[in-house]
Amino acid sequence: MDNLPKCGANYVPLTPLTFLTRASNSYANRTSIIYANIRFNWRETHERCCRLASSLRSLDIVKNDVVSVLAPNVPAMLEMHFAVPMAGAVLNAINTRLDARNVALILKHSEAKIFFIDYEYIDKAKKAIEILMSDFQMPMPLVVVIDDLDSPTGIRFGELEYEQLVFQGNPEYVLENIDDEWDPITLSYTSGTTSEPKGVVYSHRGAFLSTLSLILGWEMGTEPVYLWSLPMFHCNGWTFTWGIAARGGTNVCIRNTTAQEIYSNIALHKVTHMCAAPIVLNIILEAKPHEQRQITTPVQVLVGGAPPPAPLLEKIERVGFHVVHAYGLTEATGPALVCEWQAKWNKLPWEEQARLKARQGLGILTLADVDVKNFKNIGKCAS
Repeated sequence: MDNLPKCGANYVPLTPLTFLTRASNSYANRTSIIYANIRFNWRETHERCCRLASSLRSLDIVKNDVVSVLAPNVPAMLEMHFAVPMAGAVLNAINTRLDARNVALILKHSEAKIFFIDYEYIDKAKKAIEILMSDFQMPMPLVVVIDDLDSPTGIRFGELEYEQLVFQGNPEYVLENIDDEWDPITLSYTSGTTSEPKGVVYSHRGAFLSTLSLILGWEMGTEPVYLWSLPMFHCNGWTFTWGIAARGGTNVCIRNTTAQEIYSNIALHKVTHMCAAPIVLNIILEAKPHEQRQITTPVQVLVGGAPPPAPLLEKIERVGFHVVHAYGLTEATGPALVCEWQAKWNKLPWEEQARLKARQGLGILTLADVDVKNFKNIGKCAS
């Protein structure tokens, strides 16, 4: 047994890029992306990602080059989670809420070769690039503008535009071989609330395992309809940028997280899943009467961050949202702890159920070890 060689028959590097290939082969005609009046199926999404990867290679992007993007939850942002690593590069999704100086710091530290900018953020990006060149003495990265896919504006900054790159790329592009599953797939940055933003590198292996953990932990079945109310720049959308492809589901992309956008898309597309911070639950509950829609089937909501107050949980569940609480951080690829519900708790009074739902829960399946400490005495806390 000591002399068994590692070969293609018994080993392949783990990468979430395989989720897209499988989705294209197995779910070719299923809807992959919905954005306003735009629809793509998985075959089309795979082809668009191949085209973009091909164009990136033609722009002299090579293995481990960093490609930065400043954009909301639009189709381009989702496609880049596949296309950029398909070209061998590393995706850096930048927090759109950062100021121009912090964006410049990220561009400097990451040494980004290409900077994709949604048309909404061109003014901020221009200021960031000015700071990058004047204060940090760094060269200007190649700029690509992402125009609105449903309602093009014609706004440009430089000569390159996202859909132009997709159109010009080779649909038969063969993705770069992932020889080492420890190769980087994305580069994320903390928010910079305590100091300058700090970089966190995710590997292909880590992204693959974290994606599977959350799919299993959330008991996400096949053909989910997922609403993008969580920014994709947050830990790569808690890995659901790749996870929805793994389940052959539909990504419902929205540019703005408003009550009207949330309610209308849930009602129109029969959304089954979404992720959110507690503040999004408040946005839903504070919706004006004309913004609200009846929720006919429960929407599964994975909530991260601070524990939602029990009264908030009770209100949101009565509207039609079933909440699961999670906790994590950028360094752990997003959620590392999930409240794993026990059937016996269904018999408890609602107030007690809400208290249990607000707990962080158990470590995700593929996390080697996790411990929760009481910060006062560094003692163990109950799971």
